[in-house]
Amino acid sequence: MAFDGFTIRIYVPDGNPDGVRFIDRMASTGLAISFPRAQWPRIRSRPEFERAGIYVLTGYAAEDPDLPTLYIGQGDGVLDRIDSHFDKKVFWDWGFAFVTKSSDSGFNRAHITWLEHMLVTRARLAGRSRLDNGNTPSEPTLSEADKADTNLFLKEFLQVLPLVGLRAFEVPVPVATPNTANVVPATIPIASDEPDTIIAPAQKDGFEEVFVGQHAWWAIRIGGGMLPKIKYIAAYQSQPISAVTHVAPVASIEPYGEDGKYKLIFTEPAKAIEPIRFADAPTGSMQGPRYTTYARLMAAKKVAELFVRT
Repeated sequence: MAFDGFTIRIYVPDGNPDGVRFIDRMASTGLAISFPRAQWPRIRSRPEFERAGIYVLTGYAAEDPDLPTLYIGQGDGVLDRIDSHFDKKVFWDWGFAFVTKSSDSGFNRAHITWLEHMLVTRARLAGRSRLDNGNTPSEPTLSEADKADTNLFLKEFLQVLPLVGLRAFEVPVPVATPNTANVVPATIPIASDEPDTIIAPAQKDGFEEVFVGQHAWWAIRIGGGMLPKIKYIAAYQSQPISAVTHVAPVASIEPYGEDGKYKLIFTEPAKAIEPIRFADAPTGSMQGPRYTTYARLMAAKKVAELFVRT
């Protein structure tokens, strides 16, 4: 898909690049504002927050450290709404607002409710966040012309969000499709020192529900140079089993969440292998993902025999 180029101007009012940022897409109908929660009491008096628009509050809830939690809202003026969430919602640590550039833009409640509806719908479809919104607002009726103008406003906001590190509204696109046409080979491939397999530690519940039950594994870190090399994933089941027990071919690898982690989708259900016991491996050897080769995986009797340098 071809994309049209655009220019943005970023204004940092206090000189701190980790603080408040005003992001102005040239020829845009809206103005984006990115701000840390801690600075809300100081910046809430700015006139931009009195304009109509939409906003997204994001952070990580204690019960899910891998996917961000989002709250999506709108207002004729976003100030009062964000004020109420500052007092009542504790999960968020960053806010993103997109407001009209003028106070007489013509946007009414139907326009901004339509924007909220579309953002919630997109977030649910993308599946890259946990939504704090209870329900998806109903889509209000807009004229064809109003919908075209409001959709342009939405498109401009969605173009800006990745520039401030928020991709929760984008449907994940695989970054690698290493083994789509293949399955676990019936014979052991020729030995190689080039790693092609990632071993992921798994607790009992996650292993049974996800690795075996959903034919996938997620929230796993993979070095960028390894992404095109991974063809297989193996599961190391933690105590009391303490062994590598299953392997599956990888059909695709796609981003998961906002923190540089990935989701691996299997070509076929994972298959049991002869358990590779932890045995005399150094303490901590399987506390995180490790790389090996499929040939080593099939030949190893204990964990220490698996690892190769990358």
